[in-house]
Amino acid sequence: MTATTLAKGADAPSAALAARPRRTRRRGRTVALLFVLPALLLLGALVVYPVLFSVGRSFFDASGTRFVGAGNYTEMFRDPATLKAVRNTAIWVVVAPALLTGLGLILAVLVEKVRWATAFKLLLFMPMAVSFLAAGIIFRLAYDQDPDKGVLNAAVVSVHDAFEGTSSYPTARARQGQGLTQNRDGSYTTGRGVAPGTSVALPMVGVLPGDLPKGAEPAAAAAARRAAPGELRGVVYLDFTPGGGGRQGRVDPRESGLPGMAVEAVRDGRTAAHTTTAADGSFRFPGLAPGSYTVKLPAANFAPPYQGVSWLGPALVTPAIIGAYLWIWTGFAMVLIGAGLSTLPRDALEAARMDGANEWQIFRRITVPLLAPVLTVVFVTLVINVLKVFDLVYIIAPGPVQEDATVLATQMWLVSFGGGDNQGLGSALGVLLLLLVVPAMVFNVRRFRRSQR
Repeated sequence: MTATTLAKGADAPSAALAARPRRTRRRGRTVALLFVLPALLLLGALVVYPVLFSVGRSFFDASGTRFVGAGNYTEMFRDPATLKAVRNTAIWVVVAPALLTGLGLILAVLVEKVRWATAFKLLLFMPMAVSFLAAGIIFRLAYDQDPDKGVLNAAVVSVHDAFEGTSSYPTARARQGQGLTQNRDGSYTTGRGVAPGTSVALPMVGVLPGDLPKGAEPAAAAAARRAAPGELRGVVYLDFTPGGGGRQGRVDPRESGLPGMAVEAVRDGRTAAHTTTAADGSFRFPGLAPGSYTVKLPAANFAPPYQGVSWLGPALVTPAIIGAYLWIWTGFAMVLIGAGLSTLPRDALEAARMDGANEWQIFRRITVPLLAPVLTVVFVTLVINVLKVFDLVYIIAPGPVQEDATVLATQMWLVSFGGGDNQGLGSALGVLLLLLVVPAMVFNVRRFRRSQR
């Protein structure tokens, strides 16, 4: 046996040993690929293919048969509705993530000092379990203009009426041809002057008998009273007899006075005296100087009731929807920031307290800088989520103000399927939305990788 043969025999086991790890690695890669393959197929079918198809579709017209190149992208930035959607999306991106991150930080710090911290976190996190559809319906009702339906306007109206008061007769008006003239400001005055020592009857209509204040009394006895010298007397009454009958402009026995109505005696354009009608609608101005006076019923008696704030009007619809979004996502931001807060080194906080720093200085100079990576991740995650917001805007905004509240996601749907029937332009809007989301996603992924290192 030659030396060469002996060398080959010695190298054979070492070659076999070296080939075995390679076969093991290849087998591991094959098994891993088989496990990942279903996910890759789903990813390709649900993400990659729709993205590529949308990019290609954005270069064709509404019918999808004629190539228009960048025409859809040019039209997109000429359309006033799209420009408004871009503006509203910018408002969302600037306002909502910043408010949520700030609220989450404040609540996370405060919760640490609350005895029932877990219950408090659960309470704030519960809206995350509510679907956007349900949350939209809830806030659509809460923002309703009618105070009898919308809880927010019910509270606003209650506070307003507690300080400003409200008129008792918003539907009342003077009986025509019976001596009262309506002014431009909505008030009523007697057409001719009256002198002290006389009585006047001021007939009103437009008030349902069931809407009269409790305690209202018949006006007949008040109308029969005579004025004393130097006194101007009168009665404000509802010139309507239940069940029919009676004469217009005359106080009939079954007709009720209008209590609580403000009345003024005006002379030479100035208010000489003022009072409020009694339960039977009567009023009197004693001690008036001789002369001619005009009896006036101020416009405040007939002012329509305060209906609250138009939350879903063109001016406030976007802030109102952002408020609903804050209600849902504040718990999410608080929990994530609270998790980061629990990992902070307590020795640094204690050392700062021992050095004489107060709680505000610790929060501003130690807590916030140490939480900066967590705050950045929360902020960027919320930016990505805000760019895709659709459900709340579509559900909460009423039809007439839908265009005032629209964002890129809702505009894309409206253009493609909500009546626009232009999927070429809708695809261009989808590509624009993708281009806005991708940088934030890449930034977030890099942050995660950096934190893992």
